[in-house]
This record gives sequence, C-alpha cells and structure tokens, in this order.
Amino acid sequence: MTTLRLLTAAGPLEVAVHQLVIAGWTGRDRAAVEHHIAELAAIGVPRPSTVPLYYRVASSLLAQAGSIEVLGGRSSGEVEPVLVRHHGAWWLTVGSDHTDRALETQSVAHSKQVCPKPLAATAWHWDEVAAHADELELSSQILERDAWVTYQAGTLAAIRPLASLIEGLAARQAIAEGVVMFCGTLAALPNAAGAAIRPAPQMKLALRDPRLGRVIEHEYRLTALPVVS
Repeated sequence: MTTLRLLTAAGPLEVAVHQLVIAGWTGRDRAAVEHHIAELAAIGVPRPSTVPLYYRVASSLLAQAGSIEVLGGRSSGEVEPVLVRHHGAWWLTVGSDHTDRALETQSVAHSKQVCPKPLAATAWHWDEVAAHADELELSSQILERDAWVTYQAGTLAAIRPLASLIEGLAARQAIAEGVVMFCGTLAALPNAAGAAIRPAPQMKLALRDPRLGRVIEHEYRLTALPVVS
C-alpha cells in the first residue's frame, strides 16, 4: 500500500492510498477542451470517447521524491491540482500527470499507467480554498536548453470546478478513504519552434493562493532509462 506524507496547517498527515484516479479532459471551456484534444491529436493521441473521463491507475505510481525514472525519452509532465481524501475530508495539493507520449498514441489509459506521478509534500484543507478556488493559480516550468521556461500557466477557472469532478467520481463509485484524484491540466505553451507538449529533463510545479498569500511547490528530475530490444 502506498503512503503519502503531507504537511498541512493542522499538522502532518499520513495517508494510506487505496485508489488513484486521473481525471482527464476536464477543461471548463469546451473550446479549451477541443484545443487540448487537438494539441494531443497533433502528436497522434486518439480523441476521447466522452469528457471528462476518470482513469484508474496503480496507486504505487505516486512519487513524492525529487526524481523519477521513465522509459525512453518521449514522456512529459503536466501540472494538475490533486485532491486527497483523508479522515472524511478533502485536501488539495499539486502534482504532475507524467505520461508516456509514445504509448499515448496507442492508448491513453495505458500511457498513464507506465509513468510515476510526482506529487508535492504540502496540502491545504479543501474547505479553506473551495469558495475562491477559481482564483488559485496553476503553473509549471521546464528546463529547456539549460534555462527555465514557463510551460503552463493559468487558474483553476480553466478547469471544471473540482467539486463537480468529485460529484462525477461519486456518480461512478463510492468515494472511500484514501482516494487521490488528479483533476486536469492546462494547455502547454509553445516554444520558439512551435512545439507545445514536449519532454524535458526537469520540471517545476506550483499551486498559488493569491488571496491567502501561499504556494505549494514541487520540483522533479527525470532519468530516462534505455529502451532495450
């Protein structure tokens, strides 16, 4: 069983994770969803059957360390708000739905199963931010040509309300203790060459609460393992 350790204003939490869910295609604006679908289609990813989708993946993929190992050089991360169910309450943190982009062209579900899912070590009680959740700022940076560049930036207003994602999950299954749900991402910002979704050796994640003046951050490095045949 995977155990998460989270620092909160109420003290440290140890969460026994029983289920990991990746909510996909969660853009609030239909045009933005279509943009993300087209963005992924550009690298060969099939269109989803419906939106949003809730992918179940192994809870053992959660990784709070500062480095992960992936197979080959065609994976990339995407910053996401993450909800954690513990002691009857929801807690909010930030993570990366790191995904194998080569495998994604064959099966989104399979691609999400083969990469670790980096997660920060700090969380906020959902009740502290629920009323102003749309103001929360989500961003990521990647290391590109030895310089940090902004890869994604926006607010949670671009994502379906997290409360509605909880309701959508509850309509599909009973929500028990130890559920962790990644809640969707923002479009990648193209580089000078026009490339949007792209690999990078390091990534920084941030979830900022400008109203309460605080931030949750996480940084991780990739080690690409050789593809041997």
